Amino acid sequence: MLPSSPAAVLVVSLLAGAAQAAEPPPVPRCVATARFDLAAGSPEGAPDVCASADETTTFIFDSRVAVGAVEFQPGGRLADWALGQEGLSLHVMPKGDYLPGERVKVTVRFADGSAPASASFWLVGHAAKGTRRVYVFRQPRPPEVLKNERDEAQAEARECQEDKARLLAEREEPGGLMGVAWLERAGTLASQSLFGTVREQPGNALGLEEKKSRSYTLSDETRPVSVAVRLALKNPGAEPWTLAGAALVDKSGEQVDLATWQQAPIPASGAGAVVVGIEGERAQLGCPCTLKLWEAQGPRTVTLESVIFPEAKAKGP
Repeated sequence: MLPSSPAAVLVVSLLAGAAQAAEPPPVPRCVATARFDLAAGSPEGAPDVCASADETTTFIFDSRVAVGAVEFQPGGRLADWALGQEGLSLHVMPKGDYLPGERVKVTVRFADGSAPASASFWLVGHAAKGTRRVYVFRQPRPPEVLKNERDEAQAEARECQEDKARLLAEREEPGGLMGVAWLERAGTLASQSLFGTVREQPGNALGLEEKKSRSYTLSDETRPVSVAVRLALKNPGAEPWTLAGAALVDKSGEQVDLATWQQAPIPASGAGAVVVGIEGERAQLGCPCTLKLWEAQGPRTVTLESVIFPEAKAKGP
């Protein structure tokens, strides 16, 4: 499930004076964990698996893969790959210049000769979010295992619906300065400019207007409850730019997905703003962090390093 952080998005969209939020643009369907059941019939064609540069995706099989029976087409696009213990897993890592939308076909052949004798998958490049674990089931699974997976999927769907309902409800809150006053009921709000602190990565699709960009922290009495960033961006390209997803990587290498908000696409040769944020325990990040933004399609991404969030001091009596 792609997480939603309505309170974090609310913090900055209100500060930006947004009177009414637009429906967030769709995010590519990339999941942290994927499952493919070959016992129920091989998927039509080779299914897609999201993969990100310099990040490992692990395939876990319930049958052994034959020695020397792993193929990549085209070859040479992986930084590393290796079969795990007893051939029951395969670890693959695309090279650092692996592009969003780039495709490499992975084919494995199983050792026992039973049907299906092989399985194929497409590693599809994603700007910031790859699938970490892929479970491949070749043997029929017990009914209780299937029931547990069904229950997990239903719980995940309910959580998504609840997050959506909260987001829609919070959009009815006041904007501008009224919104700031409303937020004071929830805790202590702090903000700071990104001017002079962040580093733009060479090759970014958009330019950052540092003096117009800020980071925010909303805290209770002891810890952050949400963080957010409002970025003023310039688009030098010939096509509009629409935010599809965002993620933060903290100094330990842990990556978390962010909720996103954008009132309108950033026009070609024009400027605009986006808001990203997160709430709850995941907001307690070890920064400086790296912030990644990407489009729904194409390689036009934005990476900002050394992003920090202000410390919100507790209120006095």
